[in-house]
Amino acid sequence: MEAPAERVKRSGEQSQTNPRRVLITGGGGFIGSHLSELLLDAGDEVTVVDDFSTGRRENVDVVRAVASRLPRYRVLEGNSSNVLATLDPRDFDCVYHLAAAVGVRLVVEKPIHTIETNVHETSAVLRFAAQTSLPILIASTSEVYGKGVRVPMREDDDVVYGSTAYSRWCYAASKALDEYLALAYHREHGLPAVIVRFFNTVGPRQIGEYGMVLPRFVQAALEGRDLEVHGDGMQSRCFCDVRDVVRALPRLMHDPSCRGRVFNLGRDESITIRALAEHVVRTLGSSSGIRLVPYDMAFSAGFDDLQVRQPDLTRIRQAIGFAPAISLEQTILDLANELRSRTSNAPPTHDGSRHVPIDV
Repeated sequence: MEAPAERVKRSGEQSQTNPRRVLITGGGGFIGSHLSELLLDAGDEVTVVDDFSTGRRENVDVVRAVASRLPRYRVLEGNSSNVLATLDPRDFDCVYHLAAAVGVRLVVEKPIHTIETNVHETSAVLRFAAQTSLPILIASTSEVYGKGVRVPMREDDDVVYGSTAYSRWCYAASKALDEYLALAYHREHGLPAVIVRFFNTVGPRQIGEYGMVLPRFVQAALEGRDLEVHGDGMQSRCFCDVRDVVRALPRLMHDPSCRGRVFNLGRDESITIRALAEHVVRTLGSSSGIRLVPYDMAFSAGFDDLQVRQPDLTRIRQAIGFAPAISLEQTILDLANELRSRTSNAPPTHDGSRHVPIDV
């Protein structure tokens, strides 16, 4: 019998009569590789730019594994600003800018890299697109809301950040600047730009190395280790499967009514992190326990987190009728299967065991 996620995937794929020439920055990443697959299966030509600092070559290999995609799939290694200097915008029909610093742990540990990557690279991509007024989709984040002023969070809400003394908020501030830049290009130059704020996208190919919570939990459950929950575990988030997310992106990109606007993208059903850990253990039939780890031990002194992060999806529902279809349980099962496969294919260590690095 066909798995639910596969049925959803096929039902969302439609062939195009006019294939597009698509450029994806960050196409070796978790979301970028799923988007590449979707567009290639729809008949598009896809050029990926990635420096593989957080993207993974294994993701590119998965996309390349289907022979019919190869003639229409090109991968250029390097950061966006350097690679785009060698390209002609007239060779493309649209740009998805997904390249960014990702993950709370990376942000806290490497704030300079975070700020410079997010701001400098986005500026370069916007200048590139503006040369020929290429339609462009800018990937932003729910982090832009900072501490939030209400729940659920709406695209036109005010934002509140913590002190600049804590690097925790540099990611939010840098992505907000990206949004200001994109909207300025739209207003001043008519650039057909769409901004999408992702809310906790999860699924196969996501890794826990940079602090992503679901792959961390699933990997620990598979290994029978304690699932480490930061803080008291009562902070809540909304998790949406990457395969639901990427199907929305082309619709937002190519709908003229979406240009010059910001959209929340995710699921609006909340779950506490403690409940998520319990759900993972239960779904996978694991013997793992759950251990609470204070924020100061997990990150650094003074780490500041948001208690509730939940999107208002009214705008995206009205624009494209967005409705996620893949359940959290199915996502956990599919991620677990992919992690098992990744572990079995990992190179052996000196003692003959196989090890996949994870963030603990």
